[in-house]
Amino acid sequence: MSEICAHITGTVWKVEVKVGDKVDVGDVVAVLESMKMEMPLEAEVGGVVTEIRVGEGQAISEGDVLAVVE
Repeated sequence: MSEICAHITGTVWKVEVKVGDKVDVGDVVAVLESMKMEMPLEAEVGGVVTEIRVGEGQAISEGDVLAVVE
């Protein structure tokens, strides 16, 4: 199990995956917006998305878990 965490404080602009999707290393899981810049959040491991813990438009802090990949 691997948690995908926010690397910045900001807002979830777009969630690119859903539960059950297969992801590879480097696939974009979500796009975060901070200081009017869009920043992709990529999977660090391959596997299947088992949880999405955020929604689009949600405010997040650095270190928050956005998704879980197993």
